[in-house]
Amino acid sequence: MPSRQALFTRRSRVPGARWRLLPLLVAAALASPAQAADLWSIARDALDNNATLASSRSTYQSTEASRDVQRGDLLPQIDAQASVANNRTFERQTSTQPQPTGSPSDDNYNSASVSVQATQALFDATNWYELKRSEKQVDQQSLTLEQTRQQVLFDVSDAYFAILQARDILAARVAQEKAIRRQLEQAKEQFQVGLIAITDVHEAQASYDLARAQRIAAANDLQVSFEALERLTGKRYDSIEGLAGDIPIETPKPATRDAWVSMAMENNPTLLATRKGIDIARDNVDIARAGHLPTLDAYADYNYSNNDIDYLSGHNSGAEIGLQASVPIFHGGSTSAQVKSNTYKLEASQYDFEAQRRQTTQQVRSFYTQVVNDVQTVEARRQAVVSNRSALEATRSGYQVGTRNIVDVLQAEQNLYDALASYAQSRYAYVTDMLGLRRESGTLDTEALRTVNDWLSETENVRLDLPADANGGDAAIMDIGAPPTPPAE
Repeated sequence: MPSRQALFTRRSRVPGARWRLLPLLVAAALASPAQAADLWSIARDALDNNATLASSRSTYQSTEASRDVQRGDLLPQIDAQASVANNRTFERQTSTQPQPTGSPSDDNYNSASVSVQATQALFDATNWYELKRSEKQVDQQSLTLEQTRQQVLFDVSDAYFAILQARDILAARVAQEKAIRRQLEQAKEQFQVGLIAITDVHEAQASYDLARAQRIAAANDLQVSFEALERLTGKRYDSIEGLAGDIPIETPKPATRDAWVSMAMENNPTLLATRKGIDIARDNVDIARAGHLPTLDAYADYNYSNNDIDYLSGHNSGAEIGLQASVPIFHGGSTSAQVKSNTYKLEASQYDFEAQRRQTTQQVRSFYTQVVNDVQTVEARRQAVVSNRSALEATRSGYQVGTRNIVDVLQAEQNLYDALASYAQSRYAYVTDMLGLRRESGTLDTEALRTVNDWLSETENVRLDLPADANGGDAAIMDIGAPPTPPAE
């Protein structure tokens, strides 16, 4: 067997071998179907690439750095200064008296000096309260970041299931259009042989035009839904996994509204961030009051200087260590005014928290009630599909024997596909409302998304394709598979 190096050498001797292989590789890559993305993989893309979340993350890091700035004001401060200078003197005075020995004669000399000063705050209430406030601001921003993260997870899930809902509705509208088109063709044939009046043809044409308009609108909704998902993640997805037909439709656990409200009071990051705002506002009041208090610093100075004047030699140096106190006496009343202003801001933050608490309570209760209603709605709309399918079959039979007219058949067709679309909407509404309840309670995490992700099926892929119009016209429709069917009775 030839060696690995011999194989590479042999291939390189064939002119253009690599370039002839390239089209084959490209063709193979295009021929192999791309794996559909699931909810969990798209959520991870959003956590890595979402612009709003990235901005919130940077804001949190900035707040952390600001805390270090405040801490630095309480640590030792050391400053050093140094100077080197060339000095020149110009004398224009003369003396009639003899000059003493050793008098300066240089008019051009160099000098150098160095000074070092160190200070340490021993008591500074303003800086201390500012550090406490900055630490709470970091905690608050951390909660804001968590709220943004949960909102991104919910937005991605909502956009994901909006695509699946749009696909199912489009499938129902495509099937509806085909069925009514067949009805229109039969009506035209029957009119030509004199079995029905022209009014029946017009009724069928009107129903077909409406079905076609509904299908075009549904196709547009599907395309827009894919673009919404791209906005959240910064990536384009050719296909995503669909929702399985046997997902568990259950009431929320715990099974009481009050339990979910209590959970939200403990975990909702927006509510907790608003509560942290009260503590920050209280620290602002303390900072303003600290303006009335004295400050005490310890300091140490060292100075060194030297020059080369002719009649001097050596250098000068000195050191000083001591305490320095500063007592504010009167600043025009601004300190008292600041205390009063911050006190009102503290009161406002308390009202903000109460407003947020009420809003959170109302949102949790609304989502809980909606999820409970969704459980019943899904079953009711599933049964409505079965009933409308039976009604359509009965109406068609009556039309064949002459007891029903074409308007009845067209209305039954419309009712069936409306029921199919409503059934699809109710299933996805249950999933998104359940995730919304977890978001409002502050428990929408990656584990919750993994649970929902297990409900997806690789065999129910949704693609964003734009084939030719179903009627052969210029309008594009999206080929997303067969229409949804309800579970077997």
